[in-house]
Amino acid sequence: MAPRVRRSTLALAVLSLLAEAPMHPYRMQQLIRERKKDSVVNVGQRASLYKAIDRLERAGLARVRETTRDRRWPERTVYELTPAGREVLREWLADALAARQREFPEFPAALSFLALLTPEEALVQLERRQVAVKADLAALEGSSRAAVAASIPRLFLVEDEYRAAVMRAELRWLARVIGDLRAGRLTWSEEWARQYSSEAGPG
Repeated sequence: MAPRVRRSTLALAVLSLLAEAPMHPYRMQQLIRERKKDSVVNVGQRASLYKAIDRLERAGLARVRETTRDRRWPERTVYELTPAGREVLREWLADALAARQREFPEFPAALSFLALLTPEEALVQLERRQVAVKADLAALEGSSRAAVAASIPRLFLVEDEYRAAVMRAELRWLARVIGDLRAGRLTWSEEWARQYSSEAGPG
């Protein structure tokens, strides 16, 4: 019985690329970067890509189609999607689109421990984040305008639309919290936080 593969954005990307055509890992990494999908799929380490392909192969979702040899290049293994891989790909896509997953991003986790900083320290760091998000949003909007000018269909840009919408929402939230910190409407002290935690109890 083939092992089940835990869904990941990298495994999803590999199966999606193999659904287009058989290809070798270097080409997969190249296409992910060319299509700017590395903003949503982490392909920084090629070893991670090879591990993902290995897991998919062991699970019967991908298989070796051929191994090419050329004196100018190292040996390259070309992979292809299996019928089971195509079925799992469609299941993963449907579930990832429809269901909210329990994710644990770092920023909300840091916010949950905000009381360990002073209000002044928190203000400085959130202002830095605000600048960074604005810069990322401007870069994304510039890239999107260039894509539209190049007549790239909207279908292939919807993830950028979503990311831009999330950034705009975060900027609105950051502006409110930063404003409240500056005005003193949101404030605390170490003593107050310690007392509140003590009164709230371990539960």
